[in-house]
Amino acid sequence: MDSLVRLAPLLFIVVIFYLLIFLPESKRKKKYNAMLESLKVNDEVMTKGGIIGKVVNIQDRNITIQTGPDRVRIKLDKTGVLNILSEPKSQENSSKKIEEKKEEKKEV
Repeated sequence: MDSLVRLAPLLFIVVIFYLLIFLPESKRKKKYNAMLESLKVNDEVMTKGGIIGKVVNIQDRNITIQTGPDRVRIKLDKTGVLNILSEPKSQENSSKKIEEKKEEKKEV
């Protein structure tokens, strides 16, 4: 019983560490992987290097983006994508509805 009491603070620290570090990281990783799976042709993306381009081809692990006025094509690994800049249509519709509600409130 005495040894269990001695280990209680250590176990408490391990649980707190898990809740503060590992749990949010796994949620972030799931969200990032879902974003990569939702990539489709004509999405505008930003790479981890800061290059902004439009997706022109998607393969298993690689994508090809087209960027710049010369339409340069760059082939990179999917994990090189930082985020999708073009919003899906459902998000655009919801943002328009929110703006309309704000305008209605201003008029009243």
